[in-house]
Amino acid sequence: MTEENMPQVSVQYDQQRNQVTEEEKKGLLYETSSGERVFRQDTSIIVHLPEGRSTLTSSWLNGGYRENIRYIFNHQVKNSADSHDSSSLRGGSITAFVSYISEQLGLDPALSTGLLTAANMDHVCISNRCHRDVEVTAIITGGVEVNGGRAGDPASYHQENGKYIFGTINTILLIGANLPPYAMVKAVITATEAKTVALQQLMAPSRYSEGIATGSGTDMIAIVADRTSPYILTDAGKHSKLGEMIGRCVIEATQKALANQSELTPQSQCDMLVRLERFGINEEYYWKKASEMEGENRKARFLASLRTMSKNPLLVGSATAVLHIVDEISWNLLPEKAGKRAAFIIMRGLPEALSAVNVPQMSDLLREKESILDNWVRITAWLAKNGMCANT
Repeated sequence: MTEENMPQVSVQYDQQRNQVTEEEKKGLLYETSSGERVFRQDTSIIVHLPEGRSTLTSSWLNGGYRENIRYIFNHQVKNSADSHDSSSLRGGSITAFVSYISEQLGLDPALSTGLLTAANMDHVCISNRCHRDVEVTAIITGGVEVNGGRAGDPASYHQENGKYIFGTINTILLIGANLPPYAMVKAVITATEAKTVALQQLMAPSRYSEGIATGSGTDMIAIVADRTSPYILTDAGKHSKLGEMIGRCVIEATQKALANQSELTPQSQCDMLVRLERFGINEEYYWKKASEMEGENRKARFLASLRTMSKNPLLVGSATAVLHIVDEISWNLLPEKAGKRAAFIIMRGLPEALSAVNVPQMSDLLREKESILDNWVRITAWLAKNGMCANT
């Protein structure tokens, strides 16, 4: 479930109050069957928890496992400072800053835990699944256009004095069942894997390597379980029905959030230039190569042809196959010589696949001593410049 145009209101919360006021209803985005209420307040999403909830969060404020949390918030930080030193935040530390935000939202810091992000709260996405009276709800904001990364990428910093970066996919997962702490940890694992599935299905690039992103460098998560529920579930892994519901909710909400925040969609990814971006190959790189080739050097005309050709699904499919070969060579799953030979076979078929009017001499363009990517760029640049391909 996604609400795009819900009005924003300023709401003061009182933990002793049981009734939802008319003012609060205006900002209400969602309410679970067990009573958790999700509000949008200005640049924050706030989840109001009934009593008897267990939480497991990665927050700086009351993070880890707790049994007394009544509020979880996800707050958009508008960071304009060049420095990522936490001393620049109000309060001088991230913990103090999150505590300050809770107070600004009218929440008791002792009963609150919070997540931080640069994502716009208007783009929040909520996904829900139910099975035999057990309900799972994922509330997610996210963006990876700046901070997307792959586990094992080179580090951005060595942590000292609370350095921070804001980008972030933030996940709040509400589970309408009683989970012991170890099962909540398992839910974190399942939800994290599901987030990675969502990114892999979109081929979201890492900004720090040539790999596919597995998340952002600052992702946060909060898991909520209901200790008052008669349903006691001890397994949140992939084999369990609970794990399936967690996975489906997180995948769906993550992909919708990325579409809203970053315009990252299956349609936007069906583009050869987008697929090549993680290897540092862009339009300027293409023009540099193309301007050295035979044919008329008209940059605007070339780029227009390249952009149109780049969106041809036949070319995207061929690029996908070649880039996967490149990936498998880097993972030591394919010998480089055999991988290059397979990639060259695909490249030789490009003129026919693209219905090129002019066909290059492949012996002039394919060079065994150069990389697969260099050969790919050379051939596709030639076709964009001289091939007069269909749909270009």
